Amino acid sequence: MPKQTIVLPAIRIRQGNQHIFAFGVDGKRVHEFAAVSRVHRTDQTLAGYQRPEVLSHIRAIRRYLESDAALLPNAIVLAFDSRVEFRALDDDTSEVAYSTVGHLIIPMDPELADDEKPAWLVDGQQRSAAIRDADLEEFPVAAVGFIAKDEAEQRSQFILVNNTKPLPKGLIHELLPTTTAELPAAYARRRLPASVLNTLNFGVDGGEGPFTGRISTPTMANGYIRDNSVLKMIENSLYEGALYQYRNSEDGTGDIPSILMHLNFFWGAVEQVFPSAWRLPPTKSRLTHGAGIQSLGYVMDTLTEGVPAAELPGLGIEEVLIELREHCAWTEGTWDFGPDQVRRWNGIQNTPNDVRLLTSHLLRHVRASGVLAIRR
Repeated sequence: MPKQTIVLPAIRIRQGNQHIFAFGVDGKRVHEFAAVSRVHRTDQTLAGYQRPEVLSHIRAIRRYLESDAALLPNAIVLAFDSRVEFRALDDDTSEVAYSTVGHLIIPMDPELADDEKPAWLVDGQQRSAAIRDADLEEFPVAAVGFIAKDEAEQRSQFILVNNTKPLPKGLIHELLPTTTAELPAAYARRRLPASVLNTLNFGVDGGEGPFTGRISTPTMANGYIRDNSVLKMIENSLYEGALYQYRNSEDGTGDIPSILMHLNFFWGAVEQVFPSAWRLPPTKSRLTHGAGIQSLGYVMDTLTEGVPAAELPGLGIEEVLIELREHCAWTEGTWDFGPDQVRRWNGIQNTPNDVRLLTSHLLRHVRASGVLAIRR
């Protein structure tokens, strides 16, 4: 049982078949019952959903709050669990059916760990941190809350609330697979690719593949291959290439085990043929650079489109890549793209034009070698 509660006057507003609660609360007390869950991983499981605090921004807000006539009109957003209760006033005289006056009853226990508190801060992390640290007795703020059935719904609301803000793309990519709500079309399109990327990066049931631990994300700080490069490669293939065969176009889901098998087989061959270049960061290797990842993704599509993952071992993909090796300059030398088109190894940039140039170069030599006959 909670050791105490905080009772706040509130207005319950009906939106469809759900409710939100508008209320005021002393910002100094928000952290007593609400946690800020910064995104992290426990083993291979994603936990939390907030971006890391930006200390310089917090300091700037704090200085403003400690000045005369400080005003924060924007509401913070809180996701409550089922322990939070709304009690309507018996004498409610509201003339509209969608709005009810009452009180929010929020349990508090100072002994609870952050992940056990009854509320999560969905939006307003830096404002609340600044209020917490400010040299002030109190600072009431406007707040809006909703009761979420689980953490997946909290993550969905976090993405939707921050949809118009410069939320780090890497954070969105890690959160998308664990969301359940309807999302904007651009996010919905990337939910399956993001699920595949995260599974590649963190392993399948403890197993490892060529991308395991190598993709840079908010929770994989030691990764050196940019997540957006891998995401583009996966997305291109799912919608227009070899991985299309595993995607359900009606609901946007896919056969993830088969997708992973397909990707791990091809990129495992890449790792075997170019071992040194695969282990270097993009500044030292154009293989792990955005241009290299995307271009070899198109090579994968050309060689394996329409071929089920189980049949890939019989195609001789590694032999194809070995023949291609003499035409690659991932870490040294020059790229020979034709007359007046010779570039240093690191002269390739992650631009649409250079990706097309490198892709055409690789596919030209794949086709010239006659290796496409392996698919006949």
